[in-house]
Amino acid sequence: MAQRITLTQLLKQLDESDSGETIRLQDIIDNFETRGFGPLLVLPALIVLLPTGAIPGIPTLCGLFIAMVAIQMVMGKSSPWLPRRLAQRGFSHDKFSHAVTRLKPWTQRIDKLLKPRLQGLVNPFSQRLIAVLAVVLALSMLPLELLPFAAALPALAITLMGLGLAAKDGLLMVIGLAVVVVGGFFLLQSLVL
Repeated sequence: MAQRITLTQLLKQLDESDSGETIRLQDIIDNFETRGFGPLLVLPALIVLLPTGAIPGIPTLCGLFIAMVAIQMVMGKSSPWLPRRLAQRGFSHDKFSHAVTRLKPWTQRIDKLLKPRLQGLVNPFSQRLIAVLAVVLALSMLPLELLPFAAALPALAITLMGLGLAAKDGLLMVIGLAVVVVGGFFLLQSLVL
């Protein structure tokens, strides 16, 4: 039986990677491509949710990364690829490490909730639908970067859906979809008013 995936392990593995002063997007792929596409959606989305998401350019960078990975997922690729210019971009390892340390108690609580549930929802068709939605949400993070922490909503939805894919937890995928629906409703309501 495969080892159960945990959010704390994903963050710790990236934090302990030998990536120097900067964690490049290619480092994320190198560390997690054997675990499937779920962690490759989760980690950049988490980076936007963490305090590192307040750094100018990080939501855009992570949004482009997520979109590239999700497009390849839609196309049925077995492992992701990034253009060299995007693959070499990154963020401070020190700031990421500090955020991981501060959030460890929270991620450990989340880990207790991750388990295989509603596995009928985790199938190739739903994975492609999630990937299409992830592309749309990731691209929405680019203009939302102009508003402080506005990119956190699509990042939260991508995180939940990516964790659902990685942990084969259909319930978490449904919760991620609910975040999209509720967030979209409030966005449309605010645009109308």
